Amino acid sequence: MQTFADLATDLKVDDHGIQKWTVARRPDGNVRPEDFAWRESEIPELQPNQVLLKTHYLSLAPVMRGYMSGQSFAGETALDIGDVIHGRGVGQVVRSRHPDWHEGQVVQGQIGWQTYKVSAMTPAEKFRAMPLNGLSASLGLGALGMTGLSAWAGYFNVGEPKSGETVLVSGAVGGVGSLVIQFAAQISGGDVVGIAGGPEKCALAEQLGCARTIDYKSEDIATVIAASLPAGLDLYFDNVGGEILDTAMDHLSLRARIVLCGSISEYTRDRTYPLPNYTRLRRTDSQMRGFFVYNHLADWDRAMSEMTGWIQDGRVRPVEQITDGFEHMPAALAGLYTGQNAGKQLCRVRGEPTDWI
Repeated sequence: MQTFADLATDLKVDDHGIQKWTVARRPDGNVRPEDFAWRESEIPELQPNQVLLKTHYLSLAPVMRGYMSGQSFAGETALDIGDVIHGRGVGQVVRSRHPDWHEGQVVQGQIGWQTYKVSAMTPAEKFRAMPLNGLSASLGLGALGMTGLSAWAGYFNVGEPKSGETVLVSGAVGGVGSLVIQFAAQISGGDVVGIAGGPEKCALAEQLGCARTIDYKSEDIATVIAASLPAGLDLYFDNVGGEILDTAMDHLSLRARIVLCGSISEYTRDRTYPLPNYTRLRRTDSQMRGFFVYNHLADWDRAMSEMTGWIQDGRVRPVEQITDGFEHMPAALAGLYTGQNAGKQLCRVRGEPTDWI
């Protein structure tokens, strides 16, 4: 049986061509080495209105298993066997025949799992130029990218927090959750309880601002939530779905809000979790709202401006878990579904760009 270490053996990035990870088969449960295939191709000549992007960082996100399964979530083309796996990245324009994009610019957008990309910079690829602000380009995949917008829009736009509220956050040290607990503690002045897996993650959640933490791996969730939230919760930011969402709904205060951001506990199940206790919303005049980050793009400039300021003044500390080496992306993706990540997970393909304009 092939291992991820076997899969990565003797693979390396070569600037004379394009290396790609493609879909070899549809995942069944968590992704396995046999689900991925490494392919290489020549770098083609640019046509008018095209650029060549050199990949520096690539995002790793739970949604990628869905892409590999042939699903489309934001208008992307559904992947067939042999297609390059979808994903956001940070790249630098190294050649350009496009009037609006210039060599040296650093961008974030839909690069996919490849070390170079020839692009016409279409709206569907959602590319945005990254400003020089003294911060790492990697943040374009985390706090200063769609992960950051997800946290900002979900918490502020959908959650509508108020000072002094009790806020419960699941997936508290994931890419989104690690930002939300800091927003709640440092920006809106809430009493924050974080749910995470294992003592190390719980310790990190407390460092980031949680007053109390719950270790779902070693503690009984229902018992500890009841003890931690004797007056109930005002705002629950849900990143995991499933049984934890079910349990949280037993502890709603009057007019509580639940924000549905993610459901990673359900991504590898054959069936989604049936939520049996939704009537508790009615009993407490509470609300449960989902949201889709691409519906909040109008707030991009405001969110990124605020986030940059909070990072620079120290109120928000981005948490990143970086996998070094493009060849190790499949293994890193598999680790997402077993709770191995802390913060935003990404791959360093080449590291920080130079001659950034």
